[in-house]
Amino acid sequence: MLFDERPKEKREDLFDRDNEILTIKNNIKRPLIVISGVRRIGKTSVLLVALNEIKENFILIDCRKLKENYGRKDLYSLFSQALSSKLSYLRDILERVRGISILGNYVEIKWKGREYLSLSDLLDNLNKKRLIIAIDEAQRLRGPMSNEVKDAIAHAYDYDKNLTFILTGSEVGLLHDLLDIDNENSPLYGRYYFELSLERFSRDLSEEFLRRGFEEFSLKVEDNIIKEIADYFDGIPGWLTFAGNAYLNMRKIEEVKERAISIAKRELEHLIEEKSNVSQITGRRYKNTLRCLARGKNTWSSLLQCLQEEEGSTISSSVFDNIITNLEKLSIIKDYEFLDPIYKEAAKRLR
Repeated sequence: MLFDERPKEKREDLFDRDNEILTIKNNIKRPLIVISGVRRIGKTSVLLVALNEIKENFILIDCRKLKENYGRKDLYSLFSQALSSKLSYLRDILERVRGISILGNYVEIKWKGREYLSLSDLLDNLNKKRLIIAIDEAQRLRGPMSNEVKDAIAHAYDYDKNLTFILTGSEVGLLHDLLDIDNENSPLYGRYYFELSLERFSRDLSEEFLRRGFEEFSLKVEDNIIKEIADYFDGIPGWLTFAGNAYLNMRKIEEVKERAISIAKRELEHLIEEKSNVSQITGRRYKNTLRCLARGKNTWSSLLQCLQEEEGSTISSSVFDNIITNLEKLSIIKDYEFLDPIYKEAAKRLR
């Protein structure tokens, strides 16, 4: 079903994206592939459909489960869950690896002590069979363990020819920061990776997606409603899917918009809360910057002036630049404009 809000796994449930699926298939033998795009653009769906059609064995590591200051225990827990999902394929390898125990259908990995298993050694053993290692929302690997992760990937890039890594990320700048291939001090310095950037649907594709989705529910929706939804949600598949489902239940376009704005507002408030954990001043400045951007302050000078008026104080250009850079790395804004129109509407309502 096109309006199924869960990640798609089969081609018949995925609208368009044929070229993107083919691109992944054609590059699947590369050591490192990156799939990037804004939130709700459909990265996980494209990844899963491609992997299921390639018909090669893969494990999926969902980094959304990682807390901000994760440790080795948290990271190894994700690998344990992922390896357990492919135990029937990997059992003969894993049974012989020091530091791994198999209890029933679950793989336990020693993350400290005498039998500690490093990520590089784990990957070397997995290399005994062909395996794709997909890491969803990989930018969340940034943090205290990031160099250890990158060391392992860099080692596998050079020596483990049976492994392919596919990394996805919706906070594109942070994902690039994680890889850091232009930094000579980074373990992945100089390594080439193939990047597939997912784009929004065109206006025509958005309308066709909505029509076909409504048809699956035998609902005839007027063209003006379809056009309004397509315009408002700006070609972002996740929002279009949300809007289709919400309209099926509400039949009132304004209520659909309001619910979407409410969701986006909660996400922005969560970001502000995270920054407030650093300091109340930092959290407040992010909130005021978002509000100023939503009012159309789309130049460096006008945005800084607006922020200073909100704060009632002067703000150094370096502090201001840091806020803008971080919002860009989070894929919330680009060139002083919101990448997602729903976030813009939500930012207007921040208090």
